[in-house]
Amino acid sequence: MTRSRPVDAGSASIWVLSCAALLLVVAAAGVVRAAAVVARHRAESAADLAALAAAGRIGVSGSICPAAAAVAVANGARLRSCTPALAPDGRSGTVVTTVALPVALPVVGRREVIASARAGRLARPP
Repeated sequence: MTRSRPVDAGSASIWVLSCAALLLVVAAAGVVRAAAVVARHRAESAADLAALAAAGRIGVSGSICPAAAAVAVANGARLRSCTPALAPDGRSGTVVTTVALPVALPVVGRREVIASARAGRLARPP
């Protein structure tokens, strides 16, 4: 009497390897996505802080955009644009800043994340 082997012997190993490979691909995609989201948040923070630094200089001194550039550089970004819109009295207004943050994403490579922010200084009531 001879025992016959089932036709699908060993197929469980192939299924386990396939599922493990699929899980690895999904995990890698999640890591790349998470790194991109963190880079975007860092760029937005740098833009916010640069705009606040520039708005803080309105009515105090004429160095509005250099203050924004210094804060952007301190956060690892580069100031791409700084657009102040001052009120006629020169003591209030808004500033719009745009920064570029270089990042290295896994698999994708080096990219530049761009973010902008707006901040203002209100005039004091009389």
